[in-house]
Amino acid sequence: MPQDIYDKIMMVAKRRGFIYPSFEIYGGIAGFYDYGPLGSQLKNNVENLWRRFYLLQDNCVEISTPTITLYEVLKASGHVEEFTDLTVDCSRCKRSYKVEDIIEKGTPIEEAVKENKILCPTCKTTLQDAHPVNLMFSTTIGIGEGRKAFLRPETAQGIFTNFHLLYQYRRKNLPFGVVQIGRGYRNEISPRQGTLRQREFSMAEAEVFFDPQDKTHPLFDTIKEKQLFLFDNEKEMKVSVADAVKNKIINNQALAYYVYLTQEFLLTAGVDPKKFRFRKHAANELAHYATECWDAELYSERFGWVECVGIADRSAYDLNAHIESSSVDMYAIRPFEQPKEVLMKKVVPKMNMLGPRFGGKAGKIKEQLDQMDAATIKKVTVTIDGEILEVPKDCYDIVEVREKQTGEKFVPHVIEPSYGIDRVLYFILEHNYVEEKKKDEEYTILKLNPKVAPIKTGVFPLINDENLIRIAKKLDTDLRAAGISTFYDESGTIGRRYARMDEVGTPFCITVDHDSLNDTQVTVRHRDTTKQERIKIQDILPYMRDKISL
Repeated sequence: MPQDIYDKIMMVAKRRGFIYPSFEIYGGIAGFYDYGPLGSQLKNNVENLWRRFYLLQDNCVEISTPTITLYEVLKASGHVEEFTDLTVDCSRCKRSYKVEDIIEKGTPIEEAVKENKILCPTCKTTLQDAHPVNLMFSTTIGIGEGRKAFLRPETAQGIFTNFHLLYQYRRKNLPFGVVQIGRGYRNEISPRQGTLRQREFSMAEAEVFFDPQDKTHPLFDTIKEKQLFLFDNEKEMKVSVADAVKNKIINNQALAYYVYLTQEFLLTAGVDPKKFRFRKHAANELAHYATECWDAELYSERFGWVECVGIADRSAYDLNAHIESSSVDMYAIRPFEQPKEVLMKKVVPKMNMLGPRFGGKAGKIKEQLDQMDAATIKKVTVTIDGEILEVPKDCYDIVEVREKQTGEKFVPHVIEPSYGIDRVLYFILEHNYVEEKKKDEEYTILKLNPKVAPIKTGVFPLINDENLIRIAKKLDTDLRAAGISTFYDESGTIGRRYARMDEVGTPFCITVDHDSLNDTQVTVRHRDTTKQERIKIQDILPYMRDKISL
């Protein structure tokens, strides 16, 4: 059976050090992959390019939170109840399947379940008793009973639970964005799409907080005439960002801005614009937290259109959920034109009751009570050093006070671009994989953008000559000291060395030849055109910086 493009890419990826199957010496396991030396560097470069867009261009801030997340957090967010896949088990094959993966394309899931149209892909047995299965990996923190927790299915909740601190950090000014890049975990029922569906994967997420009365973006006017590639589940269209908002194809400026920013990032990273589109979620597809969502989909010759980024309007869902669950004040303030006197409820701790009852923990309990939103309090519980304590009503008062306030409280809305980094990496490889014939031999080129290419330049002495080697090694050292990744190679013919670099996506090669000894110039070869030019050795560093946009 002839290899398709996926097989070819994975063969090159394994041989050249991009992607390895995890635990291969023990037979491997579906849904896990390792990044080799070149894959790790490609991943770093893509993530750092992403940071340029979100930290520098969009002025977001970055945080890092634990990958283990408390049960209470994911209970409040809805993941404990909602983060499920409808699953069927085959009694004959002893395998489990995600229903939507094995029913005939276009068949509604409800119809397939009701009419027993689900067949086992292996033995063709009719499968029944479809049931939801939660996709989170559960764990326990601590020894003994400990505290229930999960490996996080998304990085977003770590941002939401820190909102009150981040709001203070940003001096209470909206809008502002917070990003996080890190691992997510989903215990996929049956991962069968290689690196496109993993159980442990890398995510890059931004949570951008807006006043719901003002979902505009300060940079919207700079991109409003740019074109978007949209698909509304019926027809594809090319429309300006401004017209997408004006005609209510996209419901607000903020969401439209991040749809465009996603497009700009993906095209810069190297995906093929002819194999790229945004698809709007139908009402029955929306996640439990989303009011509107657009998927950036990329086309694969094997897998068809695949979601790689979701840009969702999460409204106030998450912050509302955590305010209600934790009773912590996580509101923002909308300034009044003139200060107003407002009747408010406040929690007032009674230290004369807390002290005798809770001893040394009383001070920490008071700190948490002071943060609570009295309007949402039902039963008061606090967590001190991992222990959940119920605070009796005789330990605090809820009092009404009149306060002069300069603004009113509200819960911000959130726009979330959520990127699957591993999927983006795969499509960068597939969309830039080129096969050619050279002298009747198969010749493979990865036409990676210099911004993300793991090796920026190969450095070669033309032949194994001591004088050429000395200059080439000095040049290689100087380039790496300047932050430009290189690969030094003096083995084999110059043509074979060029071919090795082309196959791993290296955009430039520098060759030191005998003329270099006299004219202090080297030959720079361009991967995509194979054109060569002579450059002074002293000019190589600024030349390469310019070419790779450092």
